[in-house]
Amino acid sequence: MFDPAAYDRLKSRFARIATLSEAGAMLGWDAAALMPPGGAAARGDQLAVLAGVAHALVTAPEVADDLHAAGTPEDPWEAANLRLMRRDHARATALPADLVEAEARANSACEKIWREARAASDFAQVAPSLKTVLGLVRERAAALSERLKLSPYDALMDSYQPGMLTADVQALFDRYEQFLAAALPRVEERQRKSPPPIRLSGNFPADTQEKLCRSLAARAGLDFNHARLDRSLHPFCSGTPSDVRITMRYDETDPVQSMMAVLHETGHALYERGLPPAWSRQPVGAASGMAAHESQSLILEMQACRSDPFLGWLSTELVAAFKGAGPAWAPSNLARLWRRVERGFIRVDADEMTYPAHVIMRFRLERAMVAGDLAVEDLPGAWAEELNRLLGISPPDDARGCLQDIHWYEGMFGYFPAYTLGAMAAAQLMAAARAVVPELDRALAKGELAPLTNWLHTHVHAHGSRLDFNDLLTEATGRKLDPAAFEAHLSSRYLS
Repeated sequence: MFDPAAYDRLKSRFARIATLSEAGAMLGWDAAALMPPGGAAARGDQLAVLAGVAHALVTAPEVADDLHAAGTPEDPWEAANLRLMRRDHARATALPADLVEAEARANSACEKIWREARAASDFAQVAPSLKTVLGLVRERAAALSERLKLSPYDALMDSYQPGMLTADVQALFDRYEQFLAAALPRVEERQRKSPPPIRLSGNFPADTQEKLCRSLAARAGLDFNHARLDRSLHPFCSGTPSDVRITMRYDETDPVQSMMAVLHETGHALYERGLPPAWSRQPVGAASGMAAHESQSLILEMQACRSDPFLGWLSTELVAAFKGAGPAWAPSNLARLWRRVERGFIRVDADEMTYPAHVIMRFRLERAMVAGDLAVEDLPGAWAEELNRLLGISPPDDARGCLQDIHWYEGMFGYFPAYTLGAMAAAQLMAAARAVVPELDRALAKGELAPLTNWLHTHVHAHGSRLDFNDLLTEATGRKLDPAAFEAHLSSRYLS
């Protein structure tokens, strides 16, 4: 039996909750892009109050009554929406309101201290705050674990990518680690026998880079009537489906970072813009988890825009924008330059072959911290040891070690696996798109991204959260997440 009145009350309530979340996202964007340092404490209070109000709305006694009364709708979208409402309610009611607000305050405070510690390359400066954050994360994990009948770490990971558990991720990562151990030395040997890449020389003004970045994002399909491009310390995409906020940083000695970063963030933005408008501010109208989100950024940046066809077109754009001349600007050199595999310290600068090693390391370290097997003060040493095991290198300082990422200092434990799950999914989706869109590479050679983004809109964006991650992949590609497509992509690009 389905009770439309109860369901309509739930829809109205969850729309209010989503609107509060949107307000929090805008406050977060402002903190990164515009807010003066002196506003940090007040901003922490604002975010905590919003989190508390949203938590009260979803945990109110009448919500449980309406969820029980609503029954089961016949419409598959309504049924999926109600299922996700019940999931959100179960998670929220597992958490005391004071814990939700305490986490919001602690995360905001720790993130501000992290910025100073990172600039000083001094982990000791932020360690006490991280201890506080981790303690609260462990409280949250324990509460969710009991309610959801999952392990504490699985309960955290489920917040970011529902349906993917530690056992699934561990099997995928173990397989990839074996692939990397065999493939990486072969790629390095092959590179040694090839002409070294020539760095682009000259001055690349930030304003010129920003203009080019805006043009690339628009070419990919981003509508700037519903988007902004601003500057911040760390590139990210935030906002709402109708008001997307991208931030970027620019290095005036090297335009590569900003161009590829804006294409990456535009992939996120197009996913948000492409979500089903009929289900706006409803759980089923949201993205299907962070691994799904990462697949959309990485299919655009790594699969499409670092491909030979697209680089052939992009080289002419770069020459025109920066008045370049000579062999450094040739597509073949851009490929060697922007697809070079190197063992490095910084995750966000890593190539697509070694990047998963950075994620695997973080996956292991955060699991140990959540389990209580790794103390906060021991994190720098454990980081160095694990990176050395995976890539044979150790960071020379904290800034290039455990201070490089914002995630843990914002309380985001369980997020990191989504990056590599997304990379694997991106390769799988690209293979499927190429199989049914024969003009795809010809379009990329002309700088046209619409054939790809149109396919993604139909097969990924428009589904919202109606399908979980593996069901989404199965419908789009014919099978659930399979690392074979990612390994085949890497082998074809770097070893053939």
